[in-house]
Amino acid sequence: MAKFAEQRVGVLVDISNLYYSARVLYGKKVNYRNILEAAAGGRKLIRAIAYGIKTAEATEEKFFEALEKSGYEVKTKDLQIFPDGSKKGDWDVGIAVDAIKMAPKLDALVLLSGDGDYVSLAEYIQNTYGCRVEVIAFAESASAKLIDIADDFINLSSDKRRFLIS
Repeated sequence: MAKFAEQRVGVLVDISNLYYSARVLYGKKVNYRNILEAAAGGRKLIRAIAYGIKTAEATEEKFFEALEKSGYEVKTKDLQIFPDGSKKGDWDVGIAVDAIKMAPKLDALVLLSGDGDYVSLAEYIQNTYGCRVEVIAFAESASAKLIDIADDFINLSSDKRRFLIS
């Protein structure tokens, strides 16, 4: 057990993925503080980064501040709005780059997202650095392949009281 406690862990959160999954599946919000506690699991938390999108209305500022108070470093970028009215805002590449930069200094990387786009990233980190890749997401909206290749998986739906806020 002592060896487990000495593991260095990093946590990367795809805010949009968790937010929309919780809203669509349960009509609720995510309890990021409790999720960080579960992700760290009594190990040495080296870094926790949450990746968010800022809208023109800036309504999410209080949310980002709350994340910082809960122990996350918050990285944001502006929502892109194209001439045809379509919108884009994702952090897939940014999360992947940070994961690759952090992995050599970690024993475990915890990815808070069910996005199947991270399958190749997870396999790369496992095979290149020998780093555990753990996934925390809602099983109903998570990629089966991502769950399958993860060294550990926490299904947020299995403890809705702990991981969701009404």
